[in-house]
Amino acid sequence: MTRRHQIVLLTAVIAIAAFAAGWFLYDRQVRENQLNAAAAASAALVRAHAPIMGPSNAPVTIVEFFDPSCETCRAFYPVVKQILGMFPNDVRLVIRYAPLHEGSDEVVRMLEAARLQNLFVPVLEGLLQTQPSWAVHGAPRLDIAWAVAADQGLDVERARRDIARPEIDAVLRQDVADLRTANVRGTPTFFVNEKPLLSFGAQQLYDLVRSEVERVRSTR
Repeated sequence: MTRRHQIVLLTAVIAIAAFAAGWFLYDRQVRENQLNAAAAASAALVRAHAPIMGPSNAPVTIVEFFDPSCETCRAFYPVVKQILGMFPNDVRLVIRYAPLHEGSDEVVRMLEAARLQNLFVPVLEGLLQTQPSWAVHGAPRLDIAWAVAADQGLDVERARRDIARPEIDAVLRQDVADLRTANVRGTPTFFVNEKPLLSFGAQQLYDLVRSEVERVRSTR
């Protein structure tokens, strides 16, 4: 082999090695980006500040992105409560706020203020029960929502001060950011142990929860 041929061969080997190294680094970066994106999406589902119904250490977690002004959220609330009742030791509900309707951000603040008074569930259920009277699309009657909350025992004067607290601002900012990260386009949107509810419906939600409960129980 002539020196010229040796130089050509060596150049080719170096080029191939450089390409392989570059591809390895690119592939590793892509995988790291995919893992980081998956981790971000997972973190976006459950946050320490989120309201929880059911055992805090339950092995199956339903995450609901929820708008208090949403009629479908109102319709699904009894369904979710029934599922929690069917699996009282295995399932918890984590509520994430998705204030997509006009006025919903103030109602979310109201719910957070109610939580500070240990009245989250009564105020939530009162607001859902009376939703048609105050969640008027385009012209929400928030005065009625406040009156409903007061009927559930909320100290409205204290709550009106609390809704401006920085920690409640932070809850809203984080939940709005997370619904974008999780690609939530409407409410309610459900995830069960991070698995999205791909086919929407009450039976489908129950089936997904049941399958996760059965899977967890089979590993004990």
